[in-house]
Amino acid sequence: MSVEFFIAYRYLKAKRKGLFSMVTTVIGIAGVALGVAALIVTLSIMNGFQSDIRKKIIDAQAHVNVYGPVRAEDLPAFKARLERSPHLAAYSPFVMGQGILTFDGRSTGIVLKGLDPEKEFKTNNLKSALIGGSWDAVNSVPAPGQPPAILLGEELAKSLGVWTGDDVILISPKGASAVMGIMPKMKKFKVAGLIRTGYFEFDNTMSYCGLQAASDFFGLAGGVNGAGIKLDDINRAGESAGFLKKELGFAYSVKTYADMNRTLFAALKLEKFVMSLVLALIILVATFNIASNLLMMSVEKLRDIGVLRSMGAGPGLVRRIFFWEGNLIALSGITLGVLLGAGISLFISVYPVLELPSDIYYISKVPVELRLRDLFGTVAVTYFLCMLSTIYPALRASKISPVDAIRYG
Repeated sequence: MSVEFFIAYRYLKAKRKGLFSMVTTVIGIAGVALGVAALIVTLSIMNGFQSDIRKKIIDAQAHVNVYGPVRAEDLPAFKARLERSPHLAAYSPFVMGQGILTFDGRSTGIVLKGLDPEKEFKTNNLKSALIGGSWDAVNSVPAPGQPPAILLGEELAKSLGVWTGDDVILISPKGASAVMGIMPKMKKFKVAGLIRTGYFEFDNTMSYCGLQAASDFFGLAGGVNGAGIKLDDINRAGESAGFLKKELGFAYSVKTYADMNRTLFAALKLEKFVMSLVLALIILVATFNIASNLLMMSVEKLRDIGVLRSMGAGPGLVRRIFFWEGNLIALSGITLGVLLGAGISLFISVYPVLELPSDIYYISKVPVELRLRDLFGTVAVTYFLCMLSTIYPALRASKISPVDAIRYG
């Protein structure tokens, strides 16, 4: 144990002359602890919401999507080019287009996705999102005179007042040629099930049908206009997308799940940064308490400083004593804050202390994800701010004249 640390520890542990000095020390430690705990809990909850939203998006989408027209006869060659992509785990062709869905006098714009369920379920988690009906109807060929099957997002079905078994009319924005001119293309579908991914944007706009039915409706003659790709490592999505852009050329658009939800992820990231900045002000206030406590200690221990200086202690030793004093206060507050913040985060994740209405948030309890990176970042920033607060009191104490200290101490 160094001399500076020993003296600083004795000063911190010893009884103080005034109650106010002890109160400021406790306030300094408590302020740091509460600031660190609040920041850890907030970051954990925001990480939980981000991870929950990211999971819902990935469950309903492939890691990488390729958009571009592919004729029926070119599908084998197209698949072979996609399989050259590194880290490819599964591939699923699809047909995607926009339309207007009508039922009982109500209409709304939708995005129709034609898919092969057997291949689609290998690239995402849509199979488990089914809450009513069955996917089997999408695979089967409808009987003569019967409309093909369609599955709707739950929120989309609610807005139209549709339920499983109802017939709906899908209208294409691209008209079909007729004797009287261009007529809207319409086709009847039977609702075979409802989908609930947990992500409102999908559940309110997406509908799904068989690959062949969508290809015929959009006039692709058995072809497709896109493909979803699942990777063995989602973190390689950018790398895989870059490879496919070079492999397929300018005729195709390649986007990762992050590209298609860039605005949402950017908003979540900005929100997390702003909240961290606001809560960091609590820690900043606590550092002022540490500085004021050290300044009062330099006055209270004026005679002791004079004795040390007269015994040969230099200004550097005095500075280091005050540095260790602030260091001990900071480390005490940080340790208590980390334990408190991690404990609260783990408690919230295990016990549903805060219950959320599941019909609004799609979840019943607050999601929490405690990340070591955020934990270490909070500790590092807090420690840096606390150390800054010790600079002025340490410099001021080291400049005290030993003669004046002994005379006026």
